[in-house]
Amino acid sequence: MKLHFSITAAEELRERRGGPYVLYSVCLEGFLLGKARYSQLRRWDAQDTFKIQTQTAFLDVYLADGSNIRLDIQTSDTAERILEVTLCRMGLSRELIKYFSLFFFQDHDDGALSVVKKVAEFELPYVSLQSMKELCCKLGIRKWYMDPSLDTLLMDCRASLNLLYMQAIQEVKRNWLKPTERQMQELEFLQKNANKAKFLELIREVQFYGYIRLDPCICDYPEEGCSADIYVGNNEINCCIKLPTNQIKDVSFKINRLRIWQVAFLGATKDGGDDTLELLFEYNDSGTWQWIVLYTKQAFLLSSCLKKMISEQMMKAAKEGQEMEIKMPESMKNSKKSSIQQKQVLHSGFMSRKRFLVRPNEDDCVFEKIREEDL
Repeated sequence: MKLHFSITAAEELRERRGGPYVLYSVCLEGFLLGKARYSQLRRWDAQDTFKIQTQTAFLDVYLADGSNIRLDIQTSDTAERILEVTLCRMGLSRELIKYFSLFFFQDHDDGALSVVKKVAEFELPYVSLQSMKELCCKLGIRKWYMDPSLDTLLMDCRASLNLLYMQAIQEVKRNWLKPTERQMQELEFLQKNANKAKFLELIREVQFYGYIRLDPCICDYPEEGCSADIYVGNNEINCCIKLPTNQIKDVSFKINRLRIWQVAFLGATKDGGDDTLELLFEYNDSGTWQWIVLYTKQAFLLSSCLKKMISEQMMKAAKEGQEMEIKMPESMKNSKKSSIQQKQVLHSGFMSRKRFLVRPNEDDCVFEKIREEDL
């Protein structure tokens, strides 16, 4: 899987004995990963890594109910290692670890929850938290799949059932979901009686369950300057858009009608505030391809969600294809293979300040030939 690195700042400093040097700020998916000199960058480019001073430390990993697990770690421990240790301590089956991931998130005073970013497997969470101190972020565990039906694969393990249940309760409290009045009454009854399995079975029917909610942002659809609440999951980007006339427009951008997207860095704001990010994607709207832009600090998180949805569609299509091959007569297999047209979705990467937009052919998109690591 491709990740986005950028050098966003260069600082001129001097050695103790007076020699000048430049310190570069290296960012991973929009957040500071570390600072390095040119000589260190050259060693990194030659497949060496930054030398992180290893020492023993404590690290708190938060669960969705607000509790935390304190770990004794090495500062050089990767996210992959920390996730495995935490989930094994909770009693999760090893084969189910792949359905969860570490995230940085923020709790706001008004009760809102912001998922800042997904932590890359090779990332050092302790180091990243130190560089994000001003954001007051916490490290937490959340499920990492966008298809709500995958919940059924985790229901037989008590630890994974508890994790799903805690996250579902959290998202109801934080107003991520939109249950009807009747659904809410039933959920409250099941929660009161601690019927976790039935609770999770019912909540899969609630609007936006299994989605990640982004912070309110600005978009240029259907016109410039519209504010939007973004929900991403279940093969769509769902936007609740507030028009300049104060009217509300609900729009669903389906993943199978999107053929390319990219994240662009637009530089710092004029008042010296935070860097500006945008995610733009080309979408087939009633037979016409058009570019749609979302201006959001969570552009990299949204990009990760899109990649995850595509990888899940690929796996589902591959599984269905295998089942069809088993059931289909040999003569029909050969005729089917000759009639299929292979198509692709393209994902362009991080662009700094200027954009280079790749325009593939006009075919609709399916996912048979793309591997997850290619995205």
